[in-house]
Amino acid sequence: MDHIAIDLVILISSIVIGIPVPFCFMLAAIYMGVIYFPDFSFLMTIGFRGLNSLTILSIPFFIIAGALMSSAGIAERLTNFANSMLGRLRGGMGAASIVACAIFGAISGTASSAVACIGGIMIPRLEKLGYPRGYSTGMLSCASVLGQLIPPSVPMILYGWVTQQSVAACFLSTVVPGIITTIIFCIINYFMVGKFPDIKVDDPLPRKERNKLVLKAGKRGFWSLLMPVIILGGIYGGVTTPTEAAAVAVFYAIIVGFFVHKELTLTVFFRSLKAAATTSGVIVLMLFFVTILGRLYTMQQVPMKIANFLLGTSSNKYVILFMVNIFLIIIGMLMDDLSGTMLAAPLLMPLMLKIGVHPIHFAAILGTNLGLGNVTPPTAPILYLGGRVGNVQIDEYLKPALIYMIFGFLPVIALTTYVPQLSLFLPKLIMGIK
Repeated sequence: MDHIAIDLVILISSIVIGIPVPFCFMLAAIYMGVIYFPDFSFLMTIGFRGLNSLTILSIPFFIIAGALMSSAGIAERLTNFANSMLGRLRGGMGAASIVACAIFGAISGTASSAVACIGGIMIPRLEKLGYPRGYSTGMLSCASVLGQLIPPSVPMILYGWVTQQSVAACFLSTVVPGIITTIIFCIINYFMVGKFPDIKVDDPLPRKERNKLVLKAGKRGFWSLLMPVIILGGIYGGVTTPTEAAAVAVFYAIIVGFFVHKELTLTVFFRSLKAAATTSGVIVLMLFFVTILGRLYTMQQVPMKIANFLLGTSSNKYVILFMVNIFLIIIGMLMDDLSGTMLAAPLLMPLMLKIGVHPIHFAAILGTNLGLGNVTPPTAPILYLGGRVGNVQIDEYLKPALIYMIFGFLPVIALTTYVPQLSLFLPKLIMGIK
């Protein structure tokens, strides 16, 4: 068997049997190094040079910001604001939860923090209103993927770093797909809640009173709602880089948590720092080995071999994109969004350029497909995390989750893939990319 095929078998099989992902990449890198490039000193230099990037520094900052948000009372105020606008409609509380995940995504940058934070707040609240706990868990597990579609997004930071594209433009590429996903999820929820007769909905209010309620929730959540404005406004206003914006997000969460909401404690603060340090350490270790593995794959022309294989299968651009979508969903099913981005971006970029797909358009294709993969069994890291947050067995929430996957994600993936204007409109308008 070809050594490259053996290496891919080592990588995928080690992930499937449950070895931590950084060590899976390490095993694959060691095998390739021993076979093709025994001088490991050169490979180590490649790994360390890859980590010497200010862009990567934004990742631990966004992780810390996401961890602080739930403890600082920011997330709860976001959900209350969303509920003030939608809570009195049929299925309004479910829709408010979905919108809260989208707003939360404009701060935290990861799906895992969205499901942990919003799920922890909203699942018990939805259960009191008559929503089956399994349904709420499945819905919010899928909606949490909005955390990596609505910018800022940690996977898009990694994509921009790997492919040498503007991180800000990559952020913008998933905005429209994220908004469309939010709308479709709210529509699905509207029809799904008709099957649950025990759901309670508050009586409608006159417009004047409803506006007062929204205004009151908006005032209470003012500092929370200001956070995404500061982060995204700083990036696209040219005031801050994504890394500087991430640092501002942490500083802002500390100020609001300690001195405005006064709900953040030193114990929780240091616990958040510890959790962020652990997560960041895992990511850095993974990036080190992925950088080495990526260079070895490039030296052995693996990306070009994949491109030639797919082009030999079909010369039709849309058929190739369909096969790429299937490949990305499978990658997302096997590993988390960060690992999937690091593996798939350098492997598939030469093929995308060859068939005329814009690198920023490919960012959106990658983000939406890996998002679906992250909630699709067998590994489905975000789906299983949602189950732990909701404290329900998988058989209770898998069916509603599948409904959101099939009728929510798949149409968005199709639109994102075959209508490039959706992902390129904002980067062209705001960033002026060609």
